[in-house]
Parts: sequence; C-alpha cells; structure tokens
Amino acid sequence: MAVTRKNLRELAAMRRAGAIVGRCHRMLRDLVVPGVTTWELDRQVHQRISAAGGRPSFWGYGGPPPFPAATCISVNEELVHGIPSKRKLREGDIVSIDIGVEVAGYHADSAWSYAVGRVSEEAAGLLRVTEETLYHALSVVRTGARLSDISWAIQQYAETRGYGVIRNYISHGIGQALHEDPQILNYGPPGRGLVMQPGMTFAIEPMIVCGEPSTQVLRDGWTVVTTDGRLAAHYEHTVVVTDDQPEILTSQETSDEVL
Repeated sequence: MAVTRKNLRELAAMRRAGAIVGRCHRMLRDLVVPGVTTWELDRQVHQRISAAGGRPSFWGYGGPPPFPAATCISVNEELVHGIPSKRKLREGDIVSIDIGVEVAGYHADSAWSYAVGRVSEEAAGLLRVTEETLYHALSVVRTGARLSDISWAIQQYAETRGYGVIRNYISHGIGQALHEDPQILNYGPPGRGLVMQPGMTFAIEPMIVCGEPSTQVLRDGWTVVTTDGRLAAHYEHTVVVTDDQPEILTSQETSDEVL
C-alpha cells in the first residue's frame, strides 16, 4: 500500500495505537531484569495491549510460519524477529523488544533496546549510539525533505562512530498495514526519493551492529542474527510528518495523554 497523508480520524487511531506501544515500553523499563524469561515479557505486553483495547500487530503476522507472539524479542546477536521463549535473560545481555499495536484498523510500531543489569562498555556504547542514530534521523523528517535524507542521516551518524548499519532490514511507511510503501533504506546518499508531506506516517528504525552488517535467518524462519555473532541493537519510532519536527506517536513519555 502506498504512503498517504493521514486524515484526522486515521491519525487519532494511530495516536491511540502509538500511546499503547509507548506505555508498554515504559512498563518494560522495570520488567527487563536478570532472570525474567522472554516469554514472560511477551505475556505482560500482550495483556497490556489487550487491556487498553488494542490488538498486537505481530500476532499471526506473515509466514509461513506466521509469527507466534505479540512481540519480537531479540537478545544480543539477534537483530530482529526473535520469538519469545523460556529463555531467561542474564546479567550483561542486551535485548531489543519490538511492539506493534493496531487500533481501529491502524497501526503504530516501536522497537527499543534494553540493558539487562550491568552491561559491558561495548554493549553500552552500541545502545547509546543506536538510540542517538534514531533521533538524528528523526531530526530530518519534515515537510519538503526527501526520504533518502533519512537514509543518509542514519548511515552517516552510525558509521562515523565506528558501527555497522544493516542493509537488508529497513524503515518503512505505516498505517492501515504494519509495513507499507515507501521502503526507506537505512543507508544511501541524501536528496533522493519521495518528497515528504504533512500527514505522512513512517516507522523509522535504524538497526546497528558492532561488527559486520551482515545477517542470516535461523531455522525457526524468523529470528535474524548477525553472521559474526557480535551485538546488535534496534530502536524505532512511528512518526507523523509536520512542517517542523515530526510528531512521535510512540513516545514513552507522553503516551498517557492520548489514552
């Protein structure tokens, strides 16, 4: 589905979906601790989404096989699409949790990476730079800019700090579908592609690694890992284009205002 400028009714649904996502991530700040299983984290998020009147966007998504959980939970060298399980998080792990919510036929999506207890300097540096990369990319999202300005912002910020930018998983449009056109590369030169207009909605999601930016999919058909086994991090917000800074629909700080 091609990107469109969302009307007030559509944006209201996406704001509510985004608020639920933001509230879930705020809850996870206290739940991501050594000893918790990724299945328990998924259960808590699923319950929170349902109680707020949303539906998990990832539940039954895609396939075969369809994704079997409400959240994608990826640990250490796992980049994206990790399946929740009885695996217990350990001190020093990093974990990326991707949450999508649908409300009234419209979606919002945000991933965040968390430190489990005290982590290594390498892990802490990766988390910090990947989050900074996301906000650097969001700073160029505005009316009149082009899509590849986002691509360049991500690549330039991360690579100049010594990190790898994943090529084969990208940012995207979002709305009536979780993943819509346009596809937005997380690398490439600026000044190319679609001109952004007010009311367009995108999910911007840099995926950054400590080593080589190459990946493979495990036998479960979903979990994506770095081929060199080094750490990966993933941060994402759903945003609306405006004439100034974008409106962040999945903010963890202002989500209660919409619910």
